Amino acid sequence: MRNMKWKLTLRFLGSVVIIVVIVGIVNTILLLSLLVYRSINNIETEEVSAETFSRTFSQYIELQNEKPVVNEVGLEKLREMNAWIQLLDNKGKQVAVFYTPENLQKEYSPIEIVQTYKYQEVEAGTTVFVGEAHNFSYLIGVKNKQIGRYVLTYDYEKMFKTINILLLLILIVDIIIALIVGSIFGKRLTGPLHILINGIQQLRERRFIKMSIPHGVYEDVFRNMNVLSLKLDQYEKQRNQLDQLREEWISNVSHDMKTPLASIHGYAELMKDSAKDLSEEELYEYISIINRQSKYMSDLLDDLNLTMRLRNQKLPMHLEDVNITAFIREMTIELLNDQQFCDRDIEFVANVDKAVHKVDKRLWKRAIVNFIYNALVHNDKQVAVKIQIDSVNQHFIQQKKSNNISSITGYHTKITISDNGRGIPSKDLDQVFERYYRGTNTTSAHGTGLGMAIARDIIIAHNGTVDLTSSENKGTTITILL
Repeated sequence: MRNMKWKLTLRFLGSVVIIVVIVGIVNTILLLSLLVYRSINNIETEEVSAETFSRTFSQYIELQNEKPVVNEVGLEKLREMNAWIQLLDNKGKQVAVFYTPENLQKEYSPIEIVQTYKYQEVEAGTTVFVGEAHNFSYLIGVKNKQIGRYVLTYDYEKMFKTINILLLLILIVDIIIALIVGSIFGKRLTGPLHILINGIQQLRERRFIKMSIPHGVYEDVFRNMNVLSLKLDQYEKQRNQLDQLREEWISNVSHDMKTPLASIHGYAELMKDSAKDLSEEELYEYISIINRQSKYMSDLLDDLNLTMRLRNQKLPMHLEDVNITAFIREMTIELLNDQQFCDRDIEFVANVDKAVHKVDKRLWKRAIVNFIYNALVHNDKQVAVKIQIDSVNQHFIQQKKSNNISSITGYHTKITISDNGRGIPSKDLDQVFERYYRGTNTTSAHGTGLGMAIARDIIIAHNGTVDLTSSENKGTTITILL
């Protein structure tokens, strides 16, 4: 991780240095090109314009009686340029002047003319230019502090060596400045990258943390990283849940299969070893036990599969509009027509003629029948079971401590299944809907012990709630709200 951080920082700084070098080379090429272009094309500046004015001033000088004079146009040009002119013969003596200062000398030697032209020895702020007209020399002084002349004496070899050293120094200084500035900005630019790299490392190690989102160019990247972390966290939890479900399934199957398998194995061994000594009635009894235990195992596997899928919302439901009142009435009639329960006291009361809900008829029937079946099987034959359907609004729905009923708005269908049987001890009430629960006051051992759990999960899968209240020797009431 630390190596990656240094690689990012060094690459960034290297990029900055390369950019500085390229910019320096390009600027040098442009500067040299400009100098060459200027020397070739003689680009005029203000100083070159004054030089040109002086060189071409000879056109305004005329001869009168063998003496040079400046015509009116030339005098006007001198006034415009704030300049003066001194005309000299071939011996350097003054023959005519116009607008000259008082302290100007009257005679020059050749070296003095050169000295005056090169080093501007007339007065401060005046630049002197030299020209020739009609075999006369002239000095023109331009009074302008912005115009000057500098005489350079140089050795080409030393000059280029100095320029190379100077350019190298400039380049080194630029690189140092670029490194300093790059380090400062690099920390700000690569800092979030370090956090991102650390976040990716955390994801690889399955630690799904939420990173704070900085403002700037990395804002969207951090937001997407947090979304990815959240999704991976959800997938990890789902995977763990599936693993737990699989382990729980295996544990439950292995536990619940031991008893019937042992019974089947024992009777099979007995029949194999003592087949000749067993009577026909004994063989029939043993075969019946094996068949019953096999059916129990099949039912157990089906119930385990159903409860697992219901708990994890993996069971597809075929919902359709069903009139709950008519549907439960038909189930009650079916129970009364069953030879096992035809003489039992089962009452159906419907205080609402039509209560339509979207349900899976197969699952819904299993849940309701299971509640009624428990009331009939786990009590004496004299027990009275009452099934009642009502329509209630939110004012009649109160918060219950025992289970899932809570404050729900709107009108609802309430299904009540009550009996006047043995009831359930208060210490067992919290376990009624747990898998494999069997009441301590029941003599029936029939079933897989998953019926109440499956019925409760079916009600919840239909967005309903179920509540159970019971008192010993008074009976049990199950309330379902849709």
